[in-house]
Amino acid sequence: MYVKSMVIDGFKSYGQRTEIKGFDRQFNAITGLNGSGKSNILDAICFVLGITNLTHVRAGSLQELVYKNGQAGITKASVTITFDNSDSSKSPLGYERYDEITVTRQAVVAGKNRYMINGSTVQNKRVNDLFNSVQLNVNNPHFLIMQGRITKVLNMKPPEILSMIEEAAGTRMYETKKQQAEKTIEKKDAKLKELNDLINEEIGPKLARLKEERNRYLELQKVQRELEHLTKINIAWTFMRLEASCNNQEVELGATQKTLADTKKKINDSNQEIGGIDEKVEELRQKRDAETGGKLAEVEKRLSELEKDEAKAVAKLKSGKESVSSEEKKRKQLEKNLRDDETALKEKEKILSKAEDVFLQLKKADEEDSKALEAAERKFQAVSSGLLSSDDGEDATLQDQLMKAKQEVSRLQTETMQCNMQLEHNRTELKNKQKDLKQGESDYAKDERQLTAMEKELDSLQRELGKVNYQEGAIEGLEDTKRQLNANVRKMRDRVEQFEARNSSLRFHYKDPEPNFNRSSVKGLVCTLFRIKDPKFAMALESAAGGRLYNVVVDNEVTSNKIIKKGQLQKRFTFIPINKIQGRSMDQQTIRTAQQLVGADKVFPALSLIEYEPQFQPVMEWIFGQVFVCDQMSTATKVTYDRRILKKCITLEGDVTDPGGTLSGGAPKAGGSMLLQLEEYKQCQQQLAQLEAEYGQVDAQIRTIAKDA
Repeated sequence: MYVKSMVIDGFKSYGQRTEIKGFDRQFNAITGLNGSGKSNILDAICFVLGITNLTHVRAGSLQELVYKNGQAGITKASVTITFDNSDSSKSPLGYERYDEITVTRQAVVAGKNRYMINGSTVQNKRVNDLFNSVQLNVNNPHFLIMQGRITKVLNMKPPEILSMIEEAAGTRMYETKKQQAEKTIEKKDAKLKELNDLINEEIGPKLARLKEERNRYLELQKVQRELEHLTKINIAWTFMRLEASCNNQEVELGATQKTLADTKKKINDSNQEIGGIDEKVEELRQKRDAETGGKLAEVEKRLSELEKDEAKAVAKLKSGKESVSSEEKKRKQLEKNLRDDETALKEKEKILSKAEDVFLQLKKADEEDSKALEAAERKFQAVSSGLLSSDDGEDATLQDQLMKAKQEVSRLQTETMQCNMQLEHNRTELKNKQKDLKQGESDYAKDERQLTAMEKELDSLQRELGKVNYQEGAIEGLEDTKRQLNANVRKMRDRVEQFEARNSSLRFHYKDPEPNFNRSSVKGLVCTLFRIKDPKFAMALESAAGGRLYNVVVDNEVTSNKIIKKGQLQKRFTFIPINKIQGRSMDQQTIRTAQQLVGADKVFPALSLIEYEPQFQPVMEWIFGQVFVCDQMSTATKVTYDRRILKKCITLEGDVTDPGGTLSGGAPKAGGSMLLQLEEYKQCQQQLAQLEAEYGQVDAQIRTIAKDA
């Protein structure tokens, strides 16, 4: 890995962006006049490599590295070095698949350092590990041998030479890591001792108490099992006792049934004796009848017939009473049904009356609308020719016709009010007549004929009124609409301006750098050029893009140079020329591997979660192409550190995991996701444009009517 090119911007004497190319793989020398900036190039290389002792780059603080200490309007020193990484056998760990590695370091006045690897912001430790893995530790004492130290190196003693060789071979780094590991082990031992104390003092006694409770619980279970066993024995004993009692009862039942059979036999014998006695009684009765001549039999027969007649009469009387009662109930029910039907009839008549009124009103409104449409068409034709024709066929100016129409409208309005009053009186009279409908059908028919005549007269008057072409109050209505739209436009514009005031990073205003400048070549901020498919991914996508959301996208570098130099920008912006930017989307094999690892519903390529126009494909790939979005931190960690993937992952809450070992996260922003707020901002802009268009239409209508008048 060797230096291929470097870009210096705002560093020491390089106030403007300077790109240096043509470095050799083996040996490079910098020549030039005194004060031309030879040493500053070497200082810039050391600055990117992460030098911590600023005296080696002839500076006392990071602010002194900025061009003229930031006093010339430049507040940031930036150095970018591009390394040739085509030899994968000597590549840093984790970067074997990159042919080039771009490392950038920025120092801001009164600000912080910022490191970037291949355009992604990283921590200082990750940059140090990258260079240490290829024996480029700039902080080694003998990494940089300045003028005047060569003699000291030649006069070094063997231990010092050994130390220098270890530094050059890169083994010193492992000695440093060994010392750090020993310190970590000491800390872990102290933590382990603390945990042992915690176990002995708190967890141990608590565990003993829990064991005692467990023994008590086991004893309780034992008692419960014994109770269950004894309960089963008790149930079995009870069953046996009851079974024996049942057997005894069966024996007793057999004896009782035998006794019952004997008793039935005795009863049968007694019945036979009674039969014999009855036969003897009957013989004696016949004998007596024969002696008395049969008179007693006739009397008994007559008595039996009379009893039957009496029973029939009683039955008829009872049936008659029941029939009378049933008929009385039917009569009462019919009277009740009749009253209910009368009440329902009255309600239906009221509903019918209301329905007729509604029908007449709707019919009247329909006729008025049809006549108004015809009148408006005739009015339009007449106005187009400049004159209007009156009812008597004479041509007159619009003003004369308007005066005449107003007089006619006033007269017709008076007549209409009189007709309406008469109509209301007739309707009231109609209701009274409907209540007295049972008293006389002739009166009802007469009132109905009068109502029909009045409605015909009203329709005739309404047709005459519809012939008038002028619509009074048209301009006043449009003026009210215009004032309302103007208030809505101001209100919506205030909302847009308030949103921009709260989010100053969205304010990108510039003046045309030249006459007839093509503003379509400036596409806008990155955050306005795509739409999120699902709002739940807003926080993750915002975290993935970071500060690039507010970069400005243009068609080429010429446009960006014009705007930077002559656009009178109010603050600094980073421009992204579409023709220069090169992004890479994630290969499908990596995506499939990640989805197979944790599930397709838990990991998503960031590029698949947004929608954008095809012309912005390179920009979106550059920002989101190498990032995964995961549902939670455990999923992100598993995907990030898998050796087949090694990609940056963002959780739905915005936490970041990086293959270099960096984890970042925390509480979300108080105002919520900027991308979700931006969707509301876009809707406000669309509503503002719609209101302004409506305002322009109403204003044009007012001017047209005023011109015609």
